[in-house]
Amino acid sequence: MQTVSKLTTRGASLETLGSDPAIAELRTVINQVLTPKVQDIDLKGEYPGEIMHQLGAADAFAHAVSTDYQGSGKGLRATVQSIEEISKDCLSTGFIAWCQVACTWYLENTENTALKAAMLPKVATGKTLAGTGLSNPMKHFADIEKIALTATRVNGGYSINGMLPWVSNLGPGHYFGIAAKMSDSDEYMMAIVSDELEGMSLRLNAHFIALEGTGTYSCVFRDAFVPDEWVLAAPCESYVACIRPGFILTQVGMGLGLTASCIELMRRSNKRLGHVNCYLDDQVEDLSDDLNMARLRTYRLADQLNDCTGVADAQLNREIIQARITAAELSLRSSQAAMLHAGARAYVHGSPAERKLREAYFVAIVTPALKHLKKMLAGMKKTALPTT
Repeated sequence: MQTVSKLTTRGASLETLGSDPAIAELRTVINQVLTPKVQDIDLKGEYPGEIMHQLGAADAFAHAVSTDYQGSGKGLRATVQSIEEISKDCLSTGFIAWCQVACTWYLENTENTALKAAMLPKVATGKTLAGTGLSNPMKHFADIEKIALTATRVNGGYSINGMLPWVSNLGPGHYFGIAAKMSDSDEYMMAIVSDELEGMSLRLNAHFIALEGTGTYSCVFRDAFVPDEWVLAAPCESYVACIRPGFILTQVGMGLGLTASCIELMRRSNKRLGHVNCYLDDQVEDLSDDLNMARLRTYRLADQLNDCTGVADAQLNREIIQARITAAELSLRSSQAAMLHAGARAYVHGSPAERKLREAYFVAIVTPALKHLKKMLAGMKKTALPTT
């Protein structure tokens, strides 16, 4: 049985978030190196690789990692808060920070201790960058699409074939996770891979309306050999059940950060247009109250998941899925409100409100998408119904 690593929860409460030393240090890095590059990342599609290394040095990816592997050991609350803080300024960077965190989560929770020791410190500190690769498997396990990769057992490892359409936070030498169906059974396996493996290549074949600067590639596997040393779990059913809640919950940070920045844009617009913005449905005070409630709920869930041993129970899973739904819906509401509050100025290409609107749709579409989450929640409610 896989277990969620026990971490000491020392994250700040909502009221003291700004005074947390780790978040304060991260905020300094964001202000100095990320904020000046946001337009280039968004409009030119520049991948902020060096910025990611600097964020890693500020422990942005290390909080869900135990101190034995160069993590801070603070837990998932501080992890969510770090992604939230980055996403306030740039959701592209907030998203790839989440990708990096997701890979640390895979490694932190594997029983392959040699793999953990070899890779986790490099990913946790941002010295090596890493993606997730689980969009297709997560949709497959929810009966939305077919699994894209197959794994054939060979001497010393597995031969992987197939193609993943879009994996983010990639580049030469980056790690990322995969899940594949084992060809000789109905089971699945998970592993860490890299473009440096023979038979695996990256292709850049799409352009997006937002989040262009996220290092998003198609990944082609042609008899790519993955050694046993790089396998996270095989079979991986219990392992996936273990990592899924943290995978979903840490994404909430993106929506919290985006919503906070939209509310700030609304406040700025109200200095000039408050006399007419007051007639709009979504006001600063309403969205602020909803954001604060979502934050406190998310931080509580992060603390509960930290304390969980083994697979999270049904109630905790339901609440985590609902928190992720709330983050998507708040992102959509607040970004539309920011556009309407700013008026014509928001309709200029490259305006902050226009960027937030494009970013908000990503929060609602990225796996697990809003419709995916609602499908999962509906299935859990049906399962919970008593039989007659």
